[in-house]
Amino acid sequence: MTQPDACDLLCLDLPHAESIRAALPALETTEKAAAGARALGDPTRLTIATALMAGDELCVCDMAWVVGQAQNLVSHHLRQLKVAGLVASRRDGRLVMYRLTDRGRDLTSAVLGPRLEEPRGV
Repeated sequence: MTQPDACDLLCLDLPHAESIRAALPALETTEKAAAGARALGDPTRLTIATALMAGDELCVCDMAWVVGQAQNLVSHHLRQLKVAGLVASRRDGRLVMYRLTDRGRDLTSAVLGPRLEEPRGV
C-alpha cells in the first residue's frame, strides 16, 4: 500500500524544478537565517528585541527593568542576540548601549507580524 503523499511515478518537470533549485539561497545564507530565527525563538529574547524596537537603544539595567527580568539574565540573552547578528552594542562611558541591527529589526518585525501585540494592561 502506498502512502497518501507519495508518488509512484516520477513526474518531475525538470526545467521548472531546476529553476527552483537554482534560485534557492546558499547554505551559508540559510544557516545564518536559521540562527537568527532560533535566537528570536526564545520568549525573553523576543521581548528584548521588541523593547529595543520601541526604545531604539537601551543599556542592560534599563532593559532589565523594561522586560521585568534580572540584569544577568538580560545580559545573557543580549549576548546571544549579538552573536546571532541581531543586536549591536557601543560603549558610552561605563554603560554598554544595545540596539537592534537592521537585520534584527527586520526579523523581529517578521516574527511579530504586521502589528505589534497590544501593550500589557497598567
